[in-house]
This record gives sequence, C-alpha cells and structure tokens, in this order.
Amino acid sequence: MKAMIRGLLATLCVGMALSAAAQAPEEKGTETTPEQFVASLHFKDGEVAVPQAKAHFRLTPAFRYLEQADARRVLEEFWGNPPDESVLGLIVPATPNLADDNSWAVVVTYSDDGYVSDEDAAKIDYQEMLEEMQQGTKDENAARKEAGYGTVDLLGWAVAPRYDAASKKMYWAKELKFDESKDNTLNYDIRVLGRNGYLSLNAVSGMSELGLVQTGMQQLLPMTEFDAGARYADYDASTDKVAAYGVAALIGGGLAAKAGLFAKLGLVLAKFWKLGLIAVLGLGALVKKMFSGKREKGSVS
Repeated sequence: MKAMIRGLLATLCVGMALSAAAQAPEEKGTETTPEQFVASLHFKDGEVAVPQAKAHFRLTPAFRYLEQADARRVLEEFWGNPPDESVLGLIVPATPNLADDNSWAVVVTYSDDGYVSDEDAAKIDYQEMLEEMQQGTKDENAARKEAGYGTVDLLGWAVAPRYDAASKKMYWAKELKFDESKDNTLNYDIRVLGRNGYLSLNAVSGMSELGLVQTGMQQLLPMTEFDAGARYADYDASTDKVAAYGVAALIGGGLAAKAGLFAKLGLVLAKFWKLGLIAVLGLGALVKKMFSGKREKGSVS
C-alpha cells in the first residue's frame, strides 16, 4: 500500500504545483456584485434529498443547501473553478455569507465504486500513514522546483482521522503549506459509507478558520444519511458490487481518488483560496486504473 500511496501523492503534488501557476479568472465587469450574485441563488433548508446518491441531509437553520446547478455556479462562476459535473451540491453555512472574505462551503460528491469494506479500519496506523504521505510530498518538491513551480508540504493532521464503526462515518483534516503563501491551508474531509459507495463532504479554508470549520463539519456529521435501502447495513453480498479498496485507501491511497478533496478542489491559496481552486485533472482515471487489477481480490491491504 505504501507504493500506491506514494504514487498517488506524486501525481497529486505535481498537479497541485501546476495549478499554482494558473491565473485567477478574468474580471467580468461590475454588472453583478457578489451580494447580487448570492441573492440570485436558490437556497434550500431543512430536509434536502440528494437523489443521485440516494442520500439526504436534515439541515438545522445553521446550514443551507444549493442543488447542483447553483452549486456549480458558485464553484465555477463565482470562485473560478473548472467545470465539474460530479459536483452534486454545496452545503453553505448561514454565516458567514458566501460573499464574505472568510466564507467557506462544503462540496458534496458521491462515488458509486461499490461497497467499501471497513474490515481494515481498526488496523490503520494513522501516524505511519501520515509519515508516508509527508515523505511522498517531500520527495516531489525537488521536481517541482526544477520545473519552476512552488513547493507544498503536508505539515500534519489538523484533525486526526477517526472512523465511527457504528455510524459508518469517518473524518479527518490536513494542514498544508504552500511556499508562496503566508497562511497555511486546511482541508477537512468527511466520508459516509453506503451500500453502493460513499458520500463525500469536502471543505477548504485557511487554517485560521479551523475552529469554525471543525465545529461546522462536526455538526453536519449527524445530519448526513443514506436513504433506506442504500445504507451500509443494506448491503447484499450476493448481488452488490464491492469496491476494490478499503477504508485506509480513502485517507491515504485515496487522497485524490474518486470524489476526494483534491480531485474536486485542487490548490488553495490562503486568503484568496476561492480564486485558486483548480482541479487536478486525470487523477480519478489514474486511481481507477491502479485499482482495476485488484477488483477481484477485494480490499486493498
């Protein structure tokens, strides 16, 4: 698994470095202010269905939801991301407002790769995994410098990974340092395991917002569930597809895999992170190719 993790990290880090050279989106004039743009969005609250994932959210008044069309408007038009059809929605805190400098949001995606076995969950050495991820990131910095790009360092867990075997939910957060950024970057991930795949909730912000984001993401955990029939407990071994990887791969080997954070959001540039959201293209296809040969062998070990 170590070689797999390093290989994925190598590709990930190169993609992140390339994205550092990307320019911010062109100015579109002053016809629409940020406040006017936000006012044009169609927010939903309370119980929200996500039919593409056979899941739902039971949101408190602290959160609102944007369905796919408006979610992509925010990510692509408002924040300058490349088009991404895999985005299903966006969970937005009621405060701060999306137009505020310290705003943050949670990108909702879904992977239908199959039932992810959690048999390896209790055996994961998160410290060893972190060290492997850090070394892989470090090893690529020399190549990035030679290519004329900035460096990136994985400083550590901002929030240590935790898997709840009862709820089939896991979360973790990483702290990253980009060499040209004065502030460090926070990546916060939640995965909810289901019968046919997993739901991803991915948040990005500056490290200065760790407390705010962590509180919000912890509040979202119990609000996120699969529908009856699509829950983890509904798995039928005689008919259902099994993913070619386990829980460990979602954190380590799956750092950018499937619906992982970097595959959707890419590089984040501190205070101006919204303008630096560039997708790391091709990683999903790479990971699927790497895992395809193991599909009949069950979980990755």
